[in-house]
Amino acid sequence: MDISERKKKILTAVIDAYIATAEPVGSKLIAQSGGLDLSSATIRNELAELTAMGYLEQPHTSAGRVPSPKAYRLYVNELMERQRLSMEETERINDAMNLKMQQLDKLMSDVGRLASALTQYPAVALAAPVAATITRYDLIYVDVDTFIVVVMLDGQDVENKLIHLPFSVDRGMIQRLSTVFNTDFTGITVDRITPDLIDRSERACGDTMGLVSVVAAFAIDTLQYAGRGEAILSGASNLLSQPEFRDPDKAHEILSYLSDSENLLGFPAAEGEDDDIQVLIGPENVAEELKDSSVVIARYNAGDNMRGIIGVVGPTRMDYSGVAAKLRYIASGLSRLLVAPEPPRGFEKLQVKEMTKDERKDSTK
Repeated sequence: MDISERKKKILTAVIDAYIATAEPVGSKLIAQSGGLDLSSATIRNELAELTAMGYLEQPHTSAGRVPSPKAYRLYVNELMERQRLSMEETERINDAMNLKMQQLDKLMSDVGRLASALTQYPAVALAAPVAATITRYDLIYVDVDTFIVVVMLDGQDVENKLIHLPFSVDRGMIQRLSTVFNTDFTGITVDRITPDLIDRSERACGDTMGLVSVVAAFAIDTLQYAGRGEAILSGASNLLSQPEFRDPDKAHEILSYLSDSENLLGFPAAEGEDDDIQVLIGPENVAEELKDSSVVIARYNAGDNMRGIIGVVGPTRMDYSGVAAKLRYIASGLSRLLVAPEPPRGFEKLQVKEMTKDERKDSTK
């Protein structure tokens, strides 16, 4: 059923009032808000119809109405005005980008704290996944059924695993394995460790026992873990200031969920165009713990075709337009920070030649 323009205006007024007060909204408040030029009776009838259509909910018979997730979705898609940041807000973000984010190892925590401070909601900063590679393999013979695999990643991290075998293997085979892996498995991303590469490597070192597959499986696990990105939560306590999360059990459930980095890494994939805004309202969230919350996410360009996200988690009664504006601006700043423009063609070849004393005299004539 289509919703009339009058109903849209009334629904917008209800949502705006509920965002501001966190209290059920009645017809009297809507009539007093101005701009509608409708009688209280007309507003009451429209509120009743909006409730029947599933856009509003009434907590108690005598209480006012609150927006449903269906209402917020319509609001985000069609009704809300796109906010612009104030000069003070843009200066605050620019100052933070320029001064606080010079050290890349602190970048994501700085971004998260900034987003949380600006929105007053918990913020999730998800670094773009990286295409990790292994630069060196060391296979260390221990005894006839045991050896150790040590790998060094391109970021200088080192991982190792003790391998126990149900059969015997000689020292020469371990040495051949080491040679093959350092020849064919270094400097490549996880997607290039294919069954075909494993088959060819088994033939190259005469492996009939599946040892190449064992070492390759460890390499794949290591690269996948190293390349999964990093998730940082900031401002979790901001959630407790929202009326919707004053219930200790409810607050504990969502804070426990957000405190687990594995859950944060499962946030919506960082796909799409730079600075895209994605809004997940209530039941649209996959996780059960977020069914009464909304998640707003902005994407940023991290270079090399990689995308990261910066997002906030809050009640469904959030200022979507304001939050989106802030996250969009932060994401845009991140993209500019991380993707440095290429120097002009030939710039790297320019040299400044110091003039000789005679040349300086000639230039003044």
